[in-house]
Amino acid sequence: AAPPPSAPGEPAPPPPPLQYSLLLQHLVGDKRQPRAWDPAALGGIPCPPKSEEQKMVERVMESCPFKAALACVGGFVLGGAFGIFTAGIDTNVGFDPKDPYRTPTAKEVLKDMGQRGISYAKNFAIVGAMFSCTECVVESYRGKSDWKNSVISGCITGGAIGFRAGLKAGVIGCGGFAAFSAAVDYYLR
Repeated sequence: AAPPPSAPGEPAPPPPPLQYSLLLQHLVGDKRQPRAWDPAALGGIPCPPKSEEQKMVERVMESCPFKAALACVGGFVLGGAFGIFTAGIDTNVGFDPKDPYRTPTAKEVLKDMGQRGISYAKNFAIVGAMFSCTECVVESYRGKSDWKNSVISGCITGGAIGFRAGLKAGVIGCGGFAAFSAAVDYYLR
């Protein structure tokens, strides 16, 4: 459609916008309408809206105290299993230094295995809770959830554990725990 002819002396009217520019106005311009995200419209599995109980359970499971308690319990179980395993393969379990030729009884061996299992379980539980709490604080402070949180909290946890033996042990603990945390985070993501 051509513009109507103008009278001699009047300026020519502007040409009508191209159809392409009208299309752009609707796609990315001022006339763009926001669409509701509906996975069913794209062929996905429809998901009903979450109830208040589901939202509450999600909030509880994502809270710092729940994560710390879960890490503590998980560390206790893993540490206990590790302690019992190491006691089972140790040749000195039940060994009496006063009588080195005496064979330990099953009761003595099981008692030593239980003591070592409890000792490892407590240590692993403390480390798990420390790491989880530290990671939660770092994530809250940074406002991001990425691999740097686990590396920073690993360094803080390892440094705090190693610092009891001195500054050099604290630095080594910081580096070692941070590297281990980065490796685990890389593997899990």
